[in-house]
Amino acid sequence: MDQVQSLGVSCPVPIDHSHILLAHGGGGRLMHRLIEDVFLSAFKNPVIETRHDAAVVELNGARIALTTDSYVVNPLFFPGGDIGVLAVNGTVSDLAMAGARPLYLSASFIIEEGLPVETLTRVVRSMRDAAAEAGVQIVTGDTKVVDRGKGDGLFINTSGVGHVESRHPIAPTRVRPGDAIVVSGDLGRHGIAVMAAREGLQFETTLESDTAPLASPVLALIASDIDIHCLRDLTRGGLASALNEIAEAAGASIEIEERRVPIRDDVRGACELLGFDPLYVANEGRFVAFVPEHDADRAVDVLKAHALGASATIIGRVDHAGDPTVVVWSPINTRRVLDMLSGEQLPRIC
Repeated sequence: MDQVQSLGVSCPVPIDHSHILLAHGGGGRLMHRLIEDVFLSAFKNPVIETRHDAAVVELNGARIALTTDSYVVNPLFFPGGDIGVLAVNGTVSDLAMAGARPLYLSASFIIEEGLPVETLTRVVRSMRDAAAEAGVQIVTGDTKVVDRGKGDGLFINTSGVGHVESRHPIAPTRVRPGDAIVVSGDLGRHGIAVMAAREGLQFETTLESDTAPLASPVLALIASDIDIHCLRDLTRGGLASALNEIAEAAGASIEIEERRVPIRDDVRGACELLGFDPLYVANEGRFVAFVPEHDADRAVDVLKAHALGASATIIGRVDHAGDPTVVVWSPINTRRVLDMLSGEQLPRIC
């Protein structure tokens, strides 16, 4: 307990890690293979093969982005947000990653029998407020009730539609050697905030989720005429998984400098205590952008002018084509391969 207290963390009960490293968690190598081998092979078409956060299709001459996601976070409420806020912000952000201005959302609720009406009302009001902040409307939805013990309280699915604002395609296939890699802010707060709420951890500083709608900073980059090659929000699997997915899709080697990755001291301390690598910890209000090197400093300036990008920074570059690996250089100039985990450090975080 002395070691725990020295890091500013108190653990009222021993932490059970047995449920943390789950092979079926999203963001890990096994889930990546499941998506590739089962879903992509069955639904194969040119749109889905872009392997992006949202699909871009043409409709009567307009480019439209479509996305869908399901939210199963445990617990339903955590510092800085709840499942309803995540459901809105996550879908808005996925549309933004395709260079789209989010317009409309659907919302479907799978409700476990016995969930208090007060809990559902609180979540729905959070969704209403988050949608207003993001400038979108929730225009349709569905509700289903499952037997007690079959739904773990509440699951939410949201789908979104947006209008693509970017003149150029934004996708992993546009990543090129020499591209700079820009991260929009500090990493790891969402995963640690959810873990703290789940396990009853208490920190000396207030650790809240970074959940936020990412459309505004992305649209600011587009309005500044920055040639964005690729965007990816750093949710399940964190920065490491996102970079591995992009490297594989682009067929390119990526190198980053660990000292440049913005991680708060309290997040780093919590990760050291719990045995987590912050590069794999989930975020819900952060993204990575691949831009030509000549646009990198300007992209950082644009992001820093936005509240969500105050700690934006360049963390690395795309090295060369033909070798889809991610390498991280340590502060003492040693290198290690940043591979995709076989499972996930923190399941049920979104």
